[in-house]
Amino acid sequence: MPIRLYDSFAREVVDFVPLQPGQVSMYVCGPTVQSEPHIGHLRSALVYDLWWRWFEHRGLDVTMVRNVTDIDDKILEKAGEGNEEWWQLASRVEGEFHRASDAIGIRRPAIEPRATGDIPAMVALIERLIDRGHAYTSDDGSGDVYFDVASWPRYGELTRQKPEDMEPGDATSAAKRSVQDFALWKGHKDHEPQTASWPAPWGAGRPGWHLECSAMAGRYLGPAFDIHGGGLDLRFPHHENEIAQSTAAGDDFARHWVHSALVLVNGQKMSKSLGNSIFAGDWLEKARPIVIRYALSAAHYRSDIDLHDGALGEAEKAFSRIEGFVERGRHLPEAPTVTANAVVTHAELPDAFSAAMDDDLGIPEALGVLHDTVRRGNHAIDGGDHEVAAGARGEVLAMLDVLGLNPHSAQWAHQSGSADLASAHLETLVATLLEARMKARDSKDFALADQIRDVLQAGGIDVMDTADGPQWSVRGS
Repeated sequence: MPIRLYDSFAREVVDFVPLQPGQVSMYVCGPTVQSEPHIGHLRSALVYDLWWRWFEHRGLDVTMVRNVTDIDDKILEKAGEGNEEWWQLASRVEGEFHRASDAIGIRRPAIEPRATGDIPAMVALIERLIDRGHAYTSDDGSGDVYFDVASWPRYGELTRQKPEDMEPGDATSAAKRSVQDFALWKGHKDHEPQTASWPAPWGAGRPGWHLECSAMAGRYLGPAFDIHGGGLDLRFPHHENEIAQSTAAGDDFARHWVHSALVLVNGQKMSKSLGNSIFAGDWLEKARPIVIRYALSAAHYRSDIDLHDGALGEAEKAFSRIEGFVERGRHLPEAPTVTANAVVTHAELPDAFSAAMDDDLGIPEALGVLHDTVRRGNHAIDGGDHEVAAGARGEVLAMLDVLGLNPHSAQWAHQSGSADLASAHLETLVATLLEARMKARDSKDFALADQIRDVLQAGGIDVMDTADGPQWSVRGS
């Protein structure tokens, strides 16, 4: 079965056939580093990390490019409110984004260009557009350069809008021929720092936001590449403008467009104006990074994810059931070998899991297969069928590996702090005692089974017997 994805440009699910056999070239819009990263930034980055992992599992060699917008109006404005240079702000926030994304296991791309590092490529792209009659310099001596929307009849093809029906996607200016025209280059203003200015044939200044991505995608992936990704909120004007300026310059640009949906907080769109932003650092203080990864993975990438007040607690319980089974089956004779940093398993992925992932990265359905396998494995342990239990455990570990959620992988072993290690040790201890209790009950030694339960309760561990096997929780947590 081929991998299928929803192409936002075609507005349908299509078979993915890479431009180069065996290779995937993917450009993703990364963070604009003007303020502390929030959960929306992490969710978007995680979506493309999961696409990357699945392509890789299917034997494709992935080249991932994710940019950093480290110069734009918002960065200059934010820096002006504080006591640091714009480049200091950008560097600090970029570091915060990396620490948060590293924490939840998002792999860093092969190339992560900063906008300020590719100014010559941006100037060259503007020159191509001017030469082709699709861009013009302003007549007011400001040094601004604009894309001429009227010169490109295909403008609006991504969002299927007519220019006259669009809201202006850029700041209004008397220097523009049309309100729909957008800035490719912004001439230096007297109130702006000299460090935020680069030389250009039409005057010193800095690139427009939309132009940055077109130039960097073209430089690192070439005039045509497989996938362009980003958040759904970027479709207009950002991605619409990228398509216009790149294709008007003569490039084929992206063959497929993939967009991740929004993050809601208690049913409302997360936004600065509503004051309901969830910052990545706050969540990392409230939950284990692996649980945050699970929580942000659980919804389909094209569905809004609602982070209600109990979302982290629900994710912790759901993932703990998976971890509990993995630990429970650790000592099975047929279980995969566990090393210090990784689990060695040769189990095949369940067909239903692979089918779900092939179908537009259907992670909710894939997680359903994962939890079904956990239940089957627990029942097998309860019934003393170690061969079936070990097979289920191998499948669970294989699925967790693909999702970046294997608790025994190097990613999580290397980053665990003392609190995470203590939690992991507690889980192992409780799983071992519960296994001993199950064996005592199977051999009808109910006195020993009750004694083990009493020991756990005395230690603050409440145990509940369910159809899916014993579940436990720390009292008062």
